[in-house]
Amino acid sequence: MTNTYKLLVLPGDGIGPEVMNEALKISQCISELSGVNFVIEEDEIGGAAYDKYGTPLADETLNKALSSDAVMLGAVGGQKWDDLEFKLRPEQGLLKIRKELDLFANLRPALCFESMVEASSLKPELVSGLDIMIVRELTGGIYFGQPRGIEQLPDGSRKGINTQSYTTSEIRRVARIAFELAKKRSGNVTSCEKSNVMESGILWREEVSYIHENEFKDINLSHMYADNCAMQLVRNPKQFDVIVTDNLFGDILSDEAAMLTGSLGMLPSASLGEIDSKGMRKSLYEPVHGSAPDISGKGIANPIATVLSFAMCLKYSFNMDAESDIVNNSVNKVLSDGYKTVDLIGDDKKNLSTSEMGDQIVSEIRKNFN
Repeated sequence: MTNTYKLLVLPGDGIGPEVMNEALKISQCISELSGVNFVIEEDEIGGAAYDKYGTPLADETLNKALSSDAVMLGAVGGQKWDDLEFKLRPEQGLLKIRKELDLFANLRPALCFESMVEASSLKPELVSGLDIMIVRELTGGIYFGQPRGIEQLPDGSRKGINTQSYTTSEIRRVARIAFELAKKRSGNVTSCEKSNVMESGILWREEVSYIHENEFKDINLSHMYADNCAMQLVRNPKQFDVIVTDNLFGDILSDEAAMLTGSLGMLPSASLGEIDSKGMRKSLYEPVHGSAPDISGKGIANPIATVLSFAMCLKYSFNMDAESDIVNNSVNKVLSDGYKTVDLIGDDKKNLSTSEMGDQIVSEIRKNFN
């Protein structure tokens, strides 16, 4: 294992800098205890980048990302920038960095900690022990397909156009990620599309099946229409292990699965590219939640999703599985002990600020590190 990794940190907007500070505490703690050196460089993305550079993602920042081993991101967006033209909106910076780094696979775990079972919108017996990994294709599909746009029609009305498009290579590479993850989990993949009404769905089903038959016969594969999957997630979510799906359906299904766990403030994500000649992947890690400008600066934001995103970074970019598990277990122990931020249910006498939650997790990591 190399002793040095280069990490680009993009705190972003709203509560992004606050929650990122706590993830950096954890990185410093892990560095100290493991002997691994994280060379950290900070820059801006989203609205903060527009304010500084006049664009949501500066070329210089993108070049830093391309030369880094991994990227950590806080959150982007906020009402402050709502009136900007579409290409300058904060979210365009996020879409651009994903595209330029070719981060084609988005990993969204939906894990319900036992201390959070009562916070779920579903009955406890449906979510206790829940552990789903949703793999969303991230650089193709309807968000990037051409043609797209808004056309003026001869009668004075307008038409909006977005194109759902996928190729063999786009589908196969994200399918491989899903099957590889399933090998380390329960060995089950559910592939979701709409092959009953969409030709792109037919291709998706055929190509996922091809990868299964030729490379991963030892994994169980089932196919499900995306709308049925949405229903099954609230009916019987524990039937799922790994779900792989396209960009649009993945966006919807992962947000639905997120709410099963009790709080968006708890959920991390990873966006991964191909493995390079050095055995590394371009990668970006970020919390699922937004920038929450209404609570920015109040010191009450939940940093756990960002901390868990760093845990994913340790696992998928730096091959530090043991250290990743320690971070995850430490978060679970802190929550089990009743500590919480204001967005979580529990003992109000154990309410912690953003920075106090980070400190509590660091303390637990130190106890558990061998």
